[in-house]
Amino acid sequence: MPMICTRVNRHISHETEKKLARRLGEAIRLLGKSEEWLMLDFEDESRLYFKGESDRPLAYVEVKLLGKATAEAYERMTAEICRILEDEMGIAPDGVYVYYAETGHWGWNGSNF
Repeated sequence: MPMICTRVNRHISHETEKKLARRLGEAIRLLGKSEEWLMLDFEDESRLYFKGESDRPLAYVEVKLLGKATAEAYERMTAEICRILEDEMGIAPDGVYVYYAETGHWGWNGSNF
């Protein structure tokens, strides 16, 4: 039950969104999850500021999942998210924050897992 929410301060074209979705769908395996249950949310043209400025490409990514992953898995996932955003949107890794949230409760289809 993973969810990845990606906010960027630039426009995301439909073509780029499809590429991001495909690559994040592959990357979620690094956390022991599958694309079968992955939900994605993209928010472009967000008013993000880092170090008091917003004149360069920035991204804030939230990765939420049912259960837990190892510190090593999170390290690999952060590196892959940064690689994806740099490849597809030109956002340098030092302009990306990644936040992870684990939960023991997740609802779907009228009940909880």
